[in-house]
Amino acid sequence: MNDKVCNVLFICTGNSARSIFAEALMRHLGHGRFRVFSAGSHPKGEVAPRALAILEQWRIPTDGLRSKSWDEFSGPGAPALDFVFTVCDAAAGEVCPVWQGQPMTAHWGVPDPSAVDGTDAQKDKAFTDAAMVLKRRIELMLALPMDRLAGLSLERELDRIGHAGA
Repeated sequence: MNDKVCNVLFICTGNSARSIFAEALMRHLGHGRFRVFSAGSHPKGEVAPRALAILEQWRIPTDGLRSKSWDEFSGPGAPALDFVFTVCDAAAGEVCPVWQGQPMTAHWGVPDPSAVDGTDAQKDKAFTDAAMVLKRRIELMLALPMDRLAGLSLERELDRIGHAGA
């Protein structure tokens, strides 16, 4: 996988915060090594304003980010995926569509920042915490020697990363 641009899909139920964070962060930190997408099983139809605010604060490009259904990635004409990550427990438990390309999968569950009740500061912290955990996991994945890891050993490492920062 050294020179190949890999297709990555991050899945969450609503596709409004966690999977959006992961899409933007992987695209930015991956420096062109990955073609990155996100989707939801039941998309909310809009990106959470707090998620966009954090990405903009971190100077991560937000252009093209939108809440969309995972159906876009399972039908004819969908990209062949190399990796599919679930970033919420609800999506991990759902029956997923058949993905083109027989991708490696891993669960990188992160608590839903949109579910936090409290002050604006508490809500902002929940979104920042979710973004930080995903950023760390993506950095760990990017540090893997992908060209030397194959099959089960790579999948084992991706699963291990899913527990980092939890």
